Amino acid sequence: MDWFTAPAYWPARIVFQRTLAGVYVLAFVGAALQFRALIGAHGMLPVPRHVRYVPFRHAPSLFQLHYSDRLFAGCAWAGATLAAALAAGVGDAVPLGAAMAMWAVLWSLYLSIVNVGQTWYSFGWESLLLEVGFLAVFLGNARAGPPVLVLWLLWWVLFRVEFGAGLIKMRGDACWRKLTCLYHHHETQPMPGPLSWFFHHLPKPLHRVECAANHVTQLAVPFLLFVPQPVASFAAAVMVATQLWLVLSGNFAWLNWLTIALALSAVDFTRFTGPPPAAASRAAPPWYVVLVCAVTVLVLVLSRHPVANMISRHQVMNRSYDGLHLVNTYGAFGSVGRIREEVVVEGTDERTPREDGAWREYGFKGKPGELRRLPRQFAPHHLRLDWLMWFAALSPGYARDWFGPFVERLLAGDRDTLRLLRHNPFPDAPPRFVRARLYRYRFTTRRELRETGAWWHRTLVREYLPPTRLTDPAGSEPE
Repeated sequence: MDWFTAPAYWPARIVFQRTLAGVYVLAFVGAALQFRALIGAHGMLPVPRHVRYVPFRHAPSLFQLHYSDRLFAGCAWAGATLAAALAAGVGDAVPLGAAMAMWAVLWSLYLSIVNVGQTWYSFGWESLLLEVGFLAVFLGNARAGPPVLVLWLLWWVLFRVEFGAGLIKMRGDACWRKLTCLYHHHETQPMPGPLSWFFHHLPKPLHRVECAANHVTQLAVPFLLFVPQPVASFAAAVMVATQLWLVLSGNFAWLNWLTIALALSAVDFTRFTGPPPAAASRAAPPWYVVLVCAVTVLVLVLSRHPVANMISRHQVMNRSYDGLHLVNTYGAFGSVGRIREEVVVEGTDERTPREDGAWREYGFKGKPGELRRLPRQFAPHHLRLDWLMWFAALSPGYARDWFGPFVERLLAGDRDTLRLLRHNPFPDAPPRFVRARLYRYRFTTRRELRETGAWWHRTLVREYLPPTRLTDPAGSEPE
């Protein structure tokens, strides 16, 4: 079976699988820590209500069969534990079939979470983790050399991630073609990081270089993944460097690290580590060969949808074409905002709310709020509420399903919801009223930062939600 395995990619398989397992740890721990307020039985978008209207065949999930917060927490923590074990190398210490089963359990557990996660799990990196996690099931372990077919499928995913993102930029906002999008992006991206202010204030010629380099990396370099070494390793290194630049400039959950893992799968590490062990050339079991070939055919057939999307003038970003998220389409920032608006949520304990009354602001962990607070680095951890607040500022339509329940839980002093926040201005008792206002935010200039110590400047745009209070079933304010 010399045609089936690629011994030179033995170290790449190890690096890829350990990195992917680390991403799984982050995904499961994040789910365990945030689910009660978001999708728990008493959350903003409860799973039990969701599964009543979504059939199993459209969104397969363990939680379609039974749901409880205890079961969800158990699955999330079990997934994190199993992923940590695989990151530590347990998958290489067991038989091939057992290792594949471990990866399959990881994929099944996370699929179950994503398929009931609703809008909180609607991000492209959820589908990307599932697609890559599915292929990892068939990548093997120390008992067999890495299958060439699975490696090519991983590179095919990476190609679609990068090339799809490049195409949608060129077809979308004109600023990408004019090389001016990064005049604004670092300031208006969903969740700036601690270096975003500094990136924003780079000279404009350098922003144009950033933009041009992005186009080269996404539109030209991906084709080099499929040429002989060492060119493929060079292409992967360029992609890794670009992703690290993005890690420094903002918070994009684990998207960058998952893309880095995919790129590392294309690197010929034997140039640095020496020849692979003899086990890398071991013949694969016939059942394994048949299974890998069948999966390859399946992925190629399902790839017709993403390919059709990429060549379409009406290309869309981040879409799954099946309930298992096996082959998806990706893309990012087809348009770039020129201004940044933020929803600021405030509460008061006054009996009669006044415009100029004693309103106190809730603090979020990641999204901009307090003007003197430097944005923090949270990625690769994913702050789901903070990300959705960015969409809420773009249009109230994006928050129609969950913003009202969020405000209700602030008024009720719900502990699980308050744990998602950095600062609760009402530690002793919940407020009587909550309101939301829309502000326009911008990074301060260097001079403003020196004079005021503020990283942000904001001006009021309009009311987003008028003062709101809890009412009892009869419609009156509770005493």
